[in-house]
Amino acid sequence: MMRRLWVLVCVLMGTAAAYGQAAEASVSLGVGMFSDKNLGDLGVVNAVQQTLRLDNGFRISARLDINSWRFFSHEIGYGYNRTHLVAGQDKVGMGIHQGFYDFLVHATPEGSGVRPFVCGGGGFASYYPPGASAFAGNGITKFGYNYGGGVKVKLSPIYGVRFDIRDYVTAKPFDLPNVKGRLHNIEVSAGVSILF
Repeated sequence: MMRRLWVLVCVLMGTAAAYGQAAEASVSLGVGMFSDKNLGDLGVVNAVQQTLRLDNGFRISARLDINSWRFFSHEIGYGYNRTHLVAGQDKVGMGIHQGFYDFLVHATPEGSGVRPFVCGGGGFASYYPPGASAFAGNGITKFGYNYGGGVKVKLSPIYGVRFDIRDYVTAKPFDLPNVKGRLHNIEVSAGVSILF
């Protein structure tokens, strides 16, 4: 039974290879830059109004793209941002976990050596304040949307690189007083890909 399953998998993979690239798995490193990053007021400390805000940090992303048509694909992904909460001169580390879906429109067809793209979709961001554990469910989850673009470059039939710029937009966490606007988490990243 196991041998038959292995033969079936090999035949399906060979068929996919004969008709072009079916999928792409990638890991990217970059920065998460926040705009409109004030999260609200903490109150008056030493006769000074304190505002809580986010600092820029590093980002790791993992993505799986499924090529459904020659110019279109679906992408699901996960991102982790390591940032800081800042109040006055005080700074403390914080993590943000993201899950997202995007629909991609490529400028060149599937199988091309260079594939610029634009994308848009939805997702969520879970904000874990200092001392909160992602495993204990202590995060504050906000849903939102994202959009952006980038380029994928095929280095060989199996390997590639990609460059992404995305804007992940959510409501601001923590529900503090005097919070205004939405939080923009702008990803600028580069990564490596395995092509299937």
